[in-house]
Amino acid sequence: MATVLLIDDDVKLTEPMQYQLEAIGYRACVAPDGPTGLSMSLSEKPDVIVLDIMLPGMDGWHVCQEIRRFSQVPIIMLTALGTEVDRIRGLELGADDYLTKPFSFQELVARIRSMLRRIQWDQNAIPDNQLQIGKIVLNLSTHRAFKDGVELILRNKEYELLALLMGQSGKVLTRETLFNQIWGTDWLGDTRTLDVHIRWLRQKIEDDASAPRYIQTVRNVGYRFAINEEVEK
Repeated sequence: MATVLLIDDDVKLTEPMQYQLEAIGYRACVAPDGPTGLSMSLSEKPDVIVLDIMLPGMDGWHVCQEIRRFSQVPIIMLTALGTEVDRIRGLELGADDYLTKPFSFQELVARIRSMLRRIQWDQNAIPDNQLQIGKIVLNLSTHRAFKDGVELILRNKEYELLALLMGQSGKVLTRETLFNQIWGTDWLGDTRTLDVHIRWLRQKIEDDASAPRYIQTVRNVGYRFAINEEVEK
């Protein structure tokens, strides 16, 4: 049974959400403020977190940032702030998806199910081997990545994206292919999240993110990962 942690102080929202989630087979927990939500994200071991931005004690931005220090659990942010800047800020802090209030329960469930399917894919689809290109080593059996022997701290989607690119190094992968493979065709969020994740990866694996050697942009098409001969020059 998957556990969903709702971090929101609006009882009129969380009570029916908790009841409906439990009615369809989930275990649902509720935290009414930021500090409690942060604590329960550890104690309850949720599979998905639904996190409001406007919270007493600690806002959702800060809660998301703190959770990402110790966990890669999928986070769906709830916001009444519908601007692009706010959505990108949530992604920058480590959120996986967002919903703008008001929203339907059916839409929330669709997002939760999408997150859980991605987790299942992560657990079942990784073969037991290793990739190495230049200074970057990817251990596919342990989900660990290294540069010059130093482990990289990657979010789940960053790791999946790096594994896909490195696994087909030298080939141009279209934006559509990358997006569908990593986020799935049922993704309901902003497609620009791909560019955000590419930027994060470049900051972590490139010597100079402004002049990338590993992850190369193929204009109007997508991205390709360099082959050994290109990065060992």
